Amino acid sequence: MNFFYTRKRKNSNFHHQLLMVSVTTVIFIASIMSDLPAQSQVNEINNEIVMELPLSTRGAKIIDAKGRQVLLRGVNWFGMETETHVPHGLWKRNYKEILAQIKTLGYNLIRLPYSVQALLSPNISGIDFSIGSNQELEGKTPIEVMDLIIEEAESQGLLVLLDSHCLSDKRIAELWYEDNFTEADWINTWTMLANRYKNQTNVIGGDLKNEPHGKASWGTDDLATDWRLAAERAGNAILEVNPNWLIVVEGVEKNVPTQKLPNHWHGGNLEGVKRYPVRLSRRNKLVYSPHEYGPGVAEQSWFSDRKFPKDLINRWQIGFHYISSQNLAPIFVGEFGGRKVDTNSKEGIWQNEFVQYIKHKQLSFAYWSFNPNSSDTGGILLDDWQNIDIPKQQLLSQMLPVSFSQVAPVSVEEDTEKNIPSISPSQNSLSPLYRISSSSSQLAVSSDIYANWQTGFCVSFKILNQGNTKVNNWQITFDMKQAAINNSWNGNFKPQGATQYAVTPLDWGRIIEPNQVRDVGFCANKVGLDYQPREVRVKSQR
Repeated sequence: MNFFYTRKRKNSNFHHQLLMVSVTTVIFIASIMSDLPAQSQVNEINNEIVMELPLSTRGAKIIDAKGRQVLLRGVNWFGMETETHVPHGLWKRNYKEILAQIKTLGYNLIRLPYSVQALLSPNISGIDFSIGSNQELEGKTPIEVMDLIIEEAESQGLLVLLDSHCLSDKRIAELWYEDNFTEADWINTWTMLANRYKNQTNVIGGDLKNEPHGKASWGTDDLATDWRLAAERAGNAILEVNPNWLIVVEGVEKNVPTQKLPNHWHGGNLEGVKRYPVRLSRRNKLVYSPHEYGPGVAEQSWFSDRKFPKDLINRWQIGFHYISSQNLAPIFVGEFGGRKVDTNSKEGIWQNEFVQYIKHKQLSFAYWSFNPNSSDTGGILLDDWQNIDIPKQQLLSQMLPVSFSQVAPVSVEEDTEKNIPSISPSQNSLSPLYRISSSSSQLAVSSDIYANWQTGFCVSFKILNQGNTKVNNWQITFDMKQAAINNSWNGNFKPQGATQYAVTPLDWGRIIEPNQVRDVGFCANKVGLDYQPREVRVKSQR
């Protein structure tokens, strides 16, 4: 069950308006879905109900303000913990488009990593301010960029979990104080954020420290290393400022008295919770969060065990899931991911097993990562920052309210008069994916609406030269009725009459070599329901 959310306010008009928007959105999506071919990428949207914030916990469940169970299904969108001090990908895309795409795929939460250094800095980089709404970010500080991303996430119906990923921009520290940062620096940053977003209710809490490891311990009562005690100090300080937040506590790597398993991932060892639980002033705000990876990140002994993959379930039960199965607290898997999702490689087998485990146990999670530029895991996005890794999203969709199945290649019809391949209008669907068209002609074009939100959408056209000789010039035409283009890239978009547009390449993109793909696109404001581009055609101009 997927949830929208509302702020708990006395303003009943606000609730009424948001409910009407939600109902209208569901009806609008349903009307679109009824027109799509049977093999559309997005072919099932479960009923959605209103989630009332803030969230809290009851036993092993995360619940909303009305006591209904909530499953957090999220992605990690990283970058704010690096030297750019903003989430990555903004050199390529509008931040609103990225958020819209996350929502469209069925996720309801973003785990947003940051560094303490970033939030103390006035400087940002890695943004193309000429791309759509990114112009709003120009001249902003990192914390002001965070403000705008959180506000837009709220408008898109997305929750945000803040993640103290690093102290400095350079590395993930073993402890919560290192790299010339003190414990006070760390806690003061958290209380500042808790106060800043006290009324921004889609910010649901804080993941206190990413992946304690090395010297970090649990249950040792050593004030210098016992992460459990530090989590109590920080968590209680946050709850004094903002009693509505969830306090998310990761495990350690080792140094847990009487731990059963000899090895764990960084942050993945929660064996100490049974004997040494985190004690917060508000017990119903505590969530434990392991991280879990496969051999693509690092080879571990259990991947070579003769019982693999059957040994995995026992590891997960001992390492963290006993907390949930014994009804002690909820589990939120803050990170897991990998490049391979097949059923032959060790990483692919591991990832398939873990997805099934999360689904069966009804655990909340945030996948690592939405970004494609995680060197060891890759991401849900491909390297162009626009298109989706189809097999990976198909696997993850098993845990999502929006199912995701690959369609057959887009059919390309032949225009016998002009010898121009054209995409059938019925195939021009609300797809976030890149699909290569097939045709006997030299050029083929595919059209993807890869971002779609209430008031606008973005389209990518891919032009493939499937011949054996280069094309020296080309043009796309398409019809579009109830939309107004507000920005475009890699091409000149010019209206031809009331509803037709012609697209010609920029000088550097006129030549398309054999098997080469050119990419052009635009974003537009919706002015009615019939906004989708149709009758998309491409021809070479010699």
